Amino acid sequence: MSISSRFSLIKPTLQTPFHIDFEWWKSHDQNWRVFLLSFLCPEHQSFFESLGQETWIDWVNPQTAEVTRVDGLQHTLMVHCAKLPGFLSQNTSLVNAVFRVFLSNGNTPLTPVELAEIIGRPADKILQTFSGTTVYQGIRPFQRG
Repeated sequence: MSISSRFSLIKPTLQTPFHIDFEWWKSHDQNWRVFLLSFLCPEHQSFFESLGQETWIDWVNPQTAEVTRVDGLQHTLMVHCAKLPGFLSQNTSLVNAVFRVFLSNGNTPLTPVELAEIIGRPADKILQTFSGTTVYQGIRPFQRG
């Protein structure tokens, strides 16, 4: 799934960190939840399909005990389904491989060089794919602040 949009006048480099910009993705693609459903494990896929709507949960930060409301589907995918064996696979497209890495690492920003080490694809190809005018699955350069 791709969506065109200008992001920045600064051209990303091999040292530019990327991440899934969920807020951007939600505001630019009405099918984002359907797409995320397809990445859930079978158990959670049937659970969330039966709900048919957004489900918010209270998540307690284990370090600070701070309570935050988070999207239940997104949270379940990142803390459970993306941690299961076989979630990261060599037999997937470049875009899906990078997307799965971000889901499995809690959406911690990574550079194309770091992503290349994880998925075994060339860093320059990763940079070329995600630094163009098309945004794939909400994956965009990470901007602090």
